[in-house]
Amino acid sequence: MNLNKSIINDIQSIINKARENAVRAVDRERVIMYWHIGKRIFEEEQQGADRAEYGTQLIKYLSEQLQPQFGRGFSARNLNLFRQFYRGFPIVQTLSAQLSWSHYSLLLTIPEEEKREFYKIETIKNNWSFRQVERQIGSQLYERLLLSTDKEKVLSVARNEQQPDQPRAIIKDPMVLEFLGLKPESAYFEKDLESALITHLQEFMLELGNGFSFVARQKRIHLDGDDFFVDLVFYNRLLQCFVIIELKTHKITHGDLGQLQMYVNYFDRIEKLAHESPTVGILLCLEKNDTVVKFTLPEKINIFASKYQLYLPTAEQLSQEIHNEILKQKDK
Repeated sequence: MNLNKSIINDIQSIINKARENAVRAVDRERVIMYWHIGKRIFEEEQQGADRAEYGTQLIKYLSEQLQPQFGRGFSARNLNLFRQFYRGFPIVQTLSAQLSWSHYSLLLTIPEEEKREFYKIETIKNNWSFRQVERQIGSQLYERLLLSTDKEKVLSVARNEQQPDQPRAIIKDPMVLEFLGLKPESAYFEKDLESALITHLQEFMLELGNGFSFVARQKRIHLDGDDFFVDLVFYNRLLQCFVIIELKTHKITHGDLGQLQMYVNYFDRIEKLAHESPTVGILLCLEKNDTVVKFTLPEKINIFASKYQLYLPTAEQLSQEIHNEILKQKDK
């Protein structure tokens, strides 16, 4: 019998999809169960004479009663987490089926409500896995976006209440590239950095943010017998423009900026269509000099310098970056 192998592939796909749906359904019910447990614990606490002491005793008592029957998942620590879950997400209808309990338990580690809301919205919108959310929180995405724009704008864009209308809104500074595996103290060339970014293109796209698609690597530009090569070319559908990224493993110079400006001019005059927005240029460098950028480039041009670092920033480092940015804005 000459069987069509495609039927095997189709059935395998049906089985795998059904299993995935079953896992999601079970996790969804688990999320709702934890929420209702947290709600019931919170409501009971409100009846206690001394709420703080009563709440502690209540959770301890519940854990002692539930663990023998239902296992370690109902430890005092977890029961307290369920209570926090209800307090942090008080309306059960808003719980998204796209988020697992692992997602929610991670979001609950963020004490600030606005910051927690930002990561929840971005996780749903971008379908981030647990590891991706963990990485974005660890790299302090929210704080880095605040370096470029204000809090209300960040939250408004996340909620899709408005689209970014300025290139600055899509550019992170610094960019965190810890996933490349390059050692900060090691010597490497720009081609090494470029190759590492291409190898880890998915992670780099995640770091770049919403709306980016990859166009080209080492895009050749031919000008009157001379060839030039643009390191990386992307397109951002939110701004509807090309985004050119030039890589530098040293502190930027006016020559680097001039080179990038030439590439931006070429794309604006040759590649850009009439309905598209002006090209954005990003000089991704190990160390930037804002004064050199200011005096090298004309005002109101879509060219930016962004520092990259090969390790996750600490809270203190980001706090200092934000403080420095505030001082720069005051000096303008």
